[in-house]
Amino acid sequence: MGIFTRFKDIVSANINAMLDRAEDPEKLIKLMVREMEDTLVELKSACAATMADRSRAARELDDVQERVDTWAARAELAVQKGRDDLAREALMEKRRHQERADHLDEELTKLDALVEQSQDDIHALEDKLEHAREKKRLLVQRHIRANTQKRANEDIRRAESQDAMLRFEQFEQRIERMEAEAEISKPRRHSSLEEEFAILESDGDIEEELRNIKEGAKKPASGQQAAEGTKE
Repeated sequence: MGIFTRFKDIVSANINAMLDRAEDPEKLIKLMVREMEDTLVELKSACAATMADRSRAARELDDVQERVDTWAARAELAVQKGRDDLAREALMEKRRHQERADHLDEELTKLDALVEQSQDDIHALEDKLEHAREKKRLLVQRHIRANTQKRANEDIRRAESQDAMLRFEQFEQRIERMEAEAEISKPRRHSSLEEEFAILESDGDIEEELRNIKEGAKKPASGQQAAEGTKE
């Protein structure tokens, strides 16, 4: 199984474990990004190792191919010299090296495919990592806003509860008592000269009205005495 293929299993396992523990989503996102970064390092390391193997195989193929050519030339030389026995030995060596060359050629083809696949995986993961980092930034911001909204909603619910309203009423009553006490303890303000004269004038009006009432009460009594004198 390739490293890039394993990556999804690794991340999925960690995500499930963190979700089971109900961990902070921000930590979860950071873990995913870190897993991708670690996987990218492994991919690049594996690709470098594959490219090194390809370079080794290519050098060996060049060396073996040179040996094939050498033994082919020797076989021709032996035939020219009438040494068929040496020609047969040279052809056998040529075949042995040719088989090795064919094997190395197949290995190079496979290594080329591996290098190409590794490079494609690296580019794909780099794109995913860039997207994940941007996603991480946005999700962290959303997580912060969600937590803030959640706390605000909890505060609102607590404020709307019966106990909270009762505490507010008690607090309001306490403030009203303090205001009343402050009003009672407020020093009396001395009346100004204008106010004192206004009071005197007001008292005079009252006294005059009182005299009028008394005089009005006396008049019927005087009229009644006069009538009685007439009758006698």
